[in-house]
Amino acid sequence: MNVTGHGDEGIQLQIEGWSQIVSVELRGYAGAPDLGKMAENNTTDADGQVDKLMERILSRNNLNMAFKRVKANKGAGGVDGMQVDELLPYLKQHGEEITQKLRDGKFKPNPVRRVEIPKEEKGSVRKLGIPTVVDRWVQQAVAQELAPIFETQFHEWSYGFRPKRSAHDALKQCQRNVDDGYVYAVDMDLEKFFDTVCQSKLSQVLSRTIDDGRVISLISKYQRAGVVEDGMFARTEVGVAQGGNLSPLLSNVMLNELDWELDRRGHRFVRYADDLMIFCKSRRSAERTLANIIPFIEKKLFLKVNRDKTGVAHVSKVKFLGYGFYRYKEKCRLRVHPKSVAKMKQKIRVLTARSNGWSNEYRAMKITQFMRGWVNYFKLADMKRLLMETDEWVRRKIRAVYWKQWKRVRTRYKMIAKYGLPEWKVHELANCRKGVWRAALMLNSVLTNKEIVSLGFITMTDYYLKVA
Repeated sequence: MNVTGHGDEGIQLQIEGWSQIVSVELRGYAGAPDLGKMAENNTTDADGQVDKLMERILSRNNLNMAFKRVKANKGAGGVDGMQVDELLPYLKQHGEEITQKLRDGKFKPNPVRRVEIPKEEKGSVRKLGIPTVVDRWVQQAVAQELAPIFETQFHEWSYGFRPKRSAHDALKQCQRNVDDGYVYAVDMDLEKFFDTVCQSKLSQVLSRTIDDGRVISLISKYQRAGVVEDGMFARTEVGVAQGGNLSPLLSNVMLNELDWELDRRGHRFVRYADDLMIFCKSRRSAERTLANIIPFIEKKLFLKVNRDKTGVAHVSKVKFLGYGFYRYKEKCRLRVHPKSVAKMKQKIRVLTARSNGWSNEYRAMKITQFMRGWVNYFKLADMKRLLMETDEWVRRKIRAVYWKQWKRVRTRYKMIAKYGLPEWKVHELANCRKGVWRAALMLNSVLTNKEIVSLGFITMTDYYLKVA
C-alpha cells in the first residue's frame, strides 16, 4: 500500500516558495471545509478558461490558502499516521515533487481511514473516510477552485455547504412554502447517499463544466482510492468518501441534477446536503410527486431511495434538520423536534455524569459550550417553556454533582455552613440520608439558582432570550 511518510517517494508535491509559508493558527472546526468562504474569497472567474484549471489549483496563493484551512480545521490523521502539525515540514521536503506529479497527472492518492460514527438509530453507524493530511490539502486546493465555478450553477433552494447560506435559511424557506399553502411534504431519505454515489455519473456531470482532464482524473482517483478498515484494504468502486474536503462540493454537484429536475417539474422544495423536502398542497399531490420522482433518482442518478424512511405527511408530522413545524394563526412556526430534545438531554446526562472525574470548572465550561451551541442552532424555534423546564432539570443534576462530591457528613456540614443557614438547617441537610437525586432537590436552599450561575453555569433560557 502506498502511504505517506517522511522521505517516502510515493506522495510528492511541489509548491513554489514553500519556504515563505508561515505557520499560522486559525480558528476553525474539524470536519467539512467552509465552501462558503471558498466561494467568497476566491477570485476565480467562473466563466474563465476551465481547461487550465489545474494551473490555478497549483498556484502559490491557492495552495497556501489550502494549507491554512487544513491546519485550522485540524482533525485526525489518515492511514499514514501523519498529523496536521507535521504537514508543513513534509511539504517543504516533498512539495516540488508532488505538484509536478499533479501537473503530469501521475499523482496517486492514499486510501482513506474508515471511522464509524454512531447514528441516532440504534445499531446504525455513519461511515466516515479520513484522508491523509496531504490528501486533505490537495482536496482543499481543488475544492477552493471548483466551488466558485459550480456555485453559479446551483439552485437557489439548495442550502447545504454554500456561501452565505445556512440551515436557518433552509428552515425559513420551508416556512414560506407552508405559508403559501404547501402543507404536505415528501420527506425524502436517500439511503447511504455518500456510499452509493455512482462515480461514473458524477464524472459525467463534472465533465460538462470542467474541460481539464487532469482535474477530472484526479477527482476520479480520489473516489477510487479505497479504504482501510481494521488494517484491511478494500476497493471503492461506488460512493464518495464522507469526511474528505471535496465531499460536500461533490454531493452538491450530484444532487444539483435532482434540484433542477424538480424545478423543471414545477415543484417547491428545500434541500440541505442530502436532506430533501418537496412541498405540495395536498396529500394526493405529494403521493403522486413521490411516485414520479423515485424513477428519476434511481434510474437517472443511480441513487437509492430509502423507502422505509421516505414518505408523505402533513408538515406538522415531519422532522427536518432537527426542527418540527406547526401552524399558529395561519402562520408556520418552528419547534424543536422531540427527537432533538431527547438527544439534547442525553448529551447533558453525559456532561453531568458524576463519575467522569471532571473538575467543577471544567464541567461548567463544557456545559456552557454545549448549551450555547445548541441554543444558537435552535434559536428559530418557539421553546421558552422547554428551556425553562430543562434549566430546572439541569440545575438539579448540578446540585446532585456537588452533593456527591460532599461525601462525608462533616464535609457537607462545612460546605453548607458557608451559606449562612441556621444551625438546625445545616445539621438537617448535612445528615440527610435520602438518595442523591432527592437530596439534590433539598439542596436548592443552598445552591440557589443565582449561586449556580456564579459557579460558571449558564441558563439556556437567559441565553435564548439574548440571542433569539
